[in-house]
Amino acid sequence: MQIDAESAQASLADIEAVVARLKQSSFYRGTSTVVIMWGVLLGCGYAASSFIPGDARPLWLVINSGGVLAMVGRGLWRRRRGVAFPWRLFAALALFFAFGIMCHYLGHFGRRGSETFWPILFMFGYALAGLWLGYAFIVLGTVVAALAFAGYLWAPWLDLYLAVVAGGGIIIAGLWMRRA
Repeated sequence: MQIDAESAQASLADIEAVVARLKQSSFYRGTSTVVIMWGVLLGCGYAASSFIPGDARPLWLVINSGGVLAMVGRGLWRRRRGVAFPWRLFAALALFFAFGIMCHYLGHFGRRGSETFWPILFMFGYALAGLWLGYAFIVLGTVVAALAFAGYLWAPWLDLYLAVVAGGGIIIAGLWMRRA
């Protein structure tokens, strides 16, 4: 049986499309664990900060440090299994935290503005990453950021609202990514 050049080219294009989809699906499944972990941490952090009358910065320092350490541990574990260490992910995370801290101090936010600023900043990062990694990140970033901003404007119990919206939204997105 002879295959002409046009049929061969179409077959190769189909194979490339399947490989690309498989890579994206594999990436989503691997990333979903980290996304769910951050969603749980954020949900717990916002819920706990609603019971702290004053400054919640020490709580968030512990939560964010724990999340970063868990990500490093997972990256090292995957490295032992032959997967490249995601150093760019950690560099991006460090840059986002540094940028956020600078903007936070320049903005002189009150507690309500500060609590809303961080999820919006990181969801902006998710949406930007989605330009390269797939539409799930764009949807996650824009929806959670919009809901966080709406909470800033209208939610009377902002911390509990953000626990559900930021934490819960990220958990739901991670579960959805696991199915992709």
